[in-house]
Amino acid sequence: MRTLLATALVLFCTTLSAYTTGNAKAACDVKGAKLEEAIAGKSELRESANKQAVRDLRTLRDAAIILETYQYEPECERLVTIIKTLAANPDKAIERSGDTDEEKAEDLMEARQPKAPATEAPSPVAPAAKSK
Repeated sequence: MRTLLATALVLFCTTLSAYTTGNAKAACDVKGAKLEEAIAGKSELRESANKQAVRDLRTLRDAAIILETYQYEPECERLVTIIKTLAANPDKAIERSGDTDEEKAEDLMEARQPKAPATEAPSPVAPAAKSK
């Protein structure tokens, strides 16, 4: 009887674990969405003039991976949907990314660079008092 109960308990726990793990992965599956294939498969995006649009799509894909890792499933799903929409219609993606403002580009490049925390300048040490 104990063996039967133990077996039933193990089967129940295994089934429950597989069910909950499967649901968690199914919520936002960036790899399964085949985003890279969607990006690489569009001839319009392979043109050299559209390199920035491709970089942007891949940056969004990386952000979706991070959201998936931190278990922000709704946000990840939304981002995957946006990437799929933009990759499915490259002309629209290129049109939307067509901002050529140099100042904005410089600000973006600067924002991408990691920043070191500000360090305080060492305070000057008072000279030792002379003994008489």
